Parts: sequence; C-alpha cells; structure tokens
Amino acid sequence: MTSAETAERTDAFLAPIGGEWWRTAVIYQIYPRSFADASGDGIGDLPGITSHLDDLADLGIDAIWLSPFQRSPQKDAGYDVSDYCDVDPLFGTLSDFDAMLAGAHDRGIRVIVDLVPNHSSDQHEWFQQALAAAPGSPERGRYMFRDGKGAHGEVPPNNWESVFGGPAWTRVVEADGRPGQWYLHLFDSSQPDFDWSNEEVREEFRRILRFWLDRGVDGFRVDVAHGLVKAEGLPDYIPDPEAGSMGGEEENVPYWGQDAVHEVYRDWRKILQEYQGDRALAAEAWLPTAERTAEWVRSDEMHQAFNFPYLQTEWNAADLREVIDVSLRAFPGVGAPSTWVLSNHDVVRHASRLALTAENPQGHGIGPESPGQPIPEVGLARARAATTLMLALPGSAYLYQGEELGLPEVIDIPGEARQDPTWFRTNGERYGRDGCRVPIPWNADAPAYGFNASGASWLPQPAEWARLARDVQSGVEGSTLELYRTLLAERRARSLGAGSLEWIDGYGTDAVAFRNGNVTVVANTGSTPIALPDGIVIASSGPVADGELPADTTVWVTND
Repeated sequence: MTSAETAERTDAFLAPIGGEWWRTAVIYQIYPRSFADASGDGIGDLPGITSHLDDLADLGIDAIWLSPFQRSPQKDAGYDVSDYCDVDPLFGTLSDFDAMLAGAHDRGIRVIVDLVPNHSSDQHEWFQQALAAAPGSPERGRYMFRDGKGAHGEVPPNNWESVFGGPAWTRVVEADGRPGQWYLHLFDSSQPDFDWSNEEVREEFRRILRFWLDRGVDGFRVDVAHGLVKAEGLPDYIPDPEAGSMGGEEENVPYWGQDAVHEVYRDWRKILQEYQGDRALAAEAWLPTAERTAEWVRSDEMHQAFNFPYLQTEWNAADLREVIDVSLRAFPGVGAPSTWVLSNHDVVRHASRLALTAENPQGHGIGPESPGQPIPEVGLARARAATTLMLALPGSAYLYQGEELGLPEVIDIPGEARQDPTWFRTNGERYGRDGCRVPIPWNADAPAYGFNASGASWLPQPAEWARLARDVQSGVEGSTLELYRTLLAERRARSLGAGSLEWIDGYGTDAVAFRNGNVTVVANTGSTPIALPDGIVIASSGPVADGELPADTTVWVTND
C-alpha cells in the first residue's frame, strides 16, 4: 500500500470518530524499545507494537504516541535522529510502520509520532557536512557553531550547561588539524542544536512533516517544543540547581521559551490544515506555569500541550485543586483543551514518585543511594488514586506504557547496565531516566516476562515484574489493569473528557471533590478516612466500606 493510499484509508476509517478528537482523547505513550520485541534482539520494535494492538484496543485508549523510531545511532535512545524520514533497523522498516499504522487505524486507534526539531544526531548528513566545511559556511549555518572566547578561542562561547550535565559546548578540530569553532548541544554532545533562524532548517522540517502526514499519521508530539530558538546574543545563564533540568520551574531562560518559536508552530499548523483527518500537534513544553504553557496552544499554533505543572504537583489536595483550577482557566482560555499526565519516559514513574520523601528534580532519577526512598505500597495506592482522579477530569489525558500495570520505577539497576547519557555525563551523580524505561512485562512465566521469546532485554527487568505482568492481572478484580479498563470505559461512556468541572465542598481540606456530569469524584489525599459520597460506586482506586473513603483513595459515584 502506498503512503497516499494509507492516508486515504486513514481518513475514511477514522472520520466517523468525529472532529477535534484530540480535545478529549486518552493517548497512550509507547516507548518502542521497551514495549514489545518481535525480533528477539532485546530491543522493542514496530512489529512488536503491531502484535499488541488488540491489547491496546481492549484497554480502551483512543490514540498511541510513539517515542522516536527513526534512524539513529541511539546515543540517547532515539532522540538523536540521523534520518527523520526512515525507520531505524532496530525497530523495523517503513513497511513495518505502515502495517502498524494500518492495524491501529483498523481498530479505531490514532497514531501520533515523535518529532525532534531542537537537535539532530551528530551522524546526521547535515552535521557531517558542517564538520567538513569551513567556519561561516552555509553547512555550518544550519547548526549553532560559534567562535570561542579567549586569546585562542579556547573558552566556550558562553557558560551554558547541558541538560544531561557538563558544558553545552563542544569544540571541533578543523580540517587543518587545529582546534576550531564550538557547537551548541543543550543535550548530549552527540546532539547538536539546529539554528532555527536559518530558513533552510525551517524548510527541511516542512518536508519532514509532510513525509509522515502523507503516510497517514494523525499528528506529532514535538520534543523540546519550548526550545529551538535561543535568545539573541546567547547571554550567559546559570540555572537553579534545584530546578528541573528541562526548565519547567524557571522564567527567562535564554534557551527555553523564546517568543520567536511561536512563528515555527504557526507555520506547522498551516501545514497540518492542508490534510484531511484532523491532524494534531502536541507540545512537550516545560514551562513554569499553565498560563505560560497555554501560549503554545493558541488557536493558530499547537493543538495541545503536556500539562507538566500538573505532573509535578505533589499528592496534596490544596495543590491539586489549585493546579486543576489554573489549568481549566488557562487552556480553555485560549481555545485549547487542558491535558493531564502523570508519567512519561523522562520522569520517575508516579507509582514511585508520589511516595518519595525527598526532593527529586526532573531528570535526576532515583537509584539505590537516592534519599527519600519510596514505600512501594504507598506509591501504588497513591498512583491508583491519582489516575482515578486524573481520568475524571475534562480534557485529554496521557498514559505511559506500563502504568496500567502499576509498574514502579526500577531503582536497582547496576551502574554497568545503565544507558542514559545523564548517568555518564554526571559520572553517576544523577541516575537519569533508565528506571522508567525498563521493558514492560506481558507474561509472568515467559522469557523476559513476555517482552520477547528470547529472554534478552536492553535494560535488566526486576523479579517483581512476574507479579505485575499483564496476564496475571487480566480479569482479576481489583488489579490495576482492571481498574484502568473500568476507568477508561466509564470515562468514554459518560463523556467525561467533554464534560465540565464543578467543585464540591464538605469533604475536608484533604479532599479533592468535584462533579463532572453525573459523576461525583472524591479523592482523599490525607492519612485518615473521610465520608464516602452518597450514591452508586462505579469506580474506586481501592476498597471502600462502611461509608468511608480511606486514605490515598479516589472514588467515582453516580446517582443514575
């Protein structure tokens, strides 16, 4: 099937789902290398995803978002792209992608793919051309090459630090063998930043967008959407050491959140509007407030943005009420839906994070020596309660693979097995993100817990995966998998995503209580039971009895 035929089939099948699907969709993130491995090489792949599409349809999600699967040296697990219009052989072929896409659409599941525009791999053809070219050449103009400071250019152009630790500049050796210019890499040195003031870069990404839209994808999740454009003059900047590494807690960062980046997304929005099928752009934009994040989803820019202020909110009723209130003002205030998310491939899984008792900046991860180790039982109870609260909120919600199984962060990964560049660039000071990226379990008694048939796994899987595997939870009342199925079915049946929120008083300061349509939702974030609302319980994150809602529990009640 050609890409044009795939796109035509996509529009024909998905049209009945309705317009602006992204306003209420539950979108399931797939981290391909850790989802399912059909080849048996220890790394997940596209045929592995295709083999589990029925499981995803059974779960009840509306769309899937795939983290990068494009051609890459895999220095940062695919977020270092060397060819934006091909599939990395680790994950399969373009034909495998087309088969996966068609299979998803046949089941009414839309497909969003990751796009990484802030930087490429250093193995990208353009960067290799830049290294071979002279300073000031058009080839170098595609990236952020600058002369160094000091008598001999030996000092970096400024003091910026990499998100992964260490300096954000690397010096190259010129053709004559002498040290030369420096190039900017906000992430690993293998990920040079594009220069988005260059029209050639902008035109190249227009081509990339159309390549995947022509194949029939339903949209793009844009990596580091608050990046791309840098402040004029590249002024020095020292980040707050206690802030998250992606800038989500700071204002006026010269490499995040620059006004000129909005021109890029206005341009992209026009491209998507050329296509049938209501295609969408979703922003990964780490910004200090929901109000700032909402600037990325104005009516002529992106369609939705991850609500990271919500993700970063602790399990505290007052804080949750505030962030929900602010979100439901900020995003609808610019004509966009609010989104809700608790976990992804860059943060500690919420089944562990919500039970931490020490500060843990985003991107640092947790390991055996981290302070404030989570208590597993507390973490799981809070995670189930937090998800039950989140899926009752109006708007669109994101799930991360494995959270429907209650998977915690894997803490005891040996140093020699770790893969995240953060671990290496900080000499083990930060554990990084490997703990949330461990391949997920499907079958308790199978090799690699059903991840593949060979038993190989690119990150070691813990023994506890056996009791959390999908097959031992399926059909078991009270399991986390069955909780998610119930929540998603009730959310869809009662149109909660398209609903509205009305706060309810009378449950105390530890409660988050509201009404959405005919469903009353109460979450108890405290340590003692509170009154259970009257009515029929249609979903509960944990057992309820005797008219009481226990600590760390959320309930949905209806009177119909």
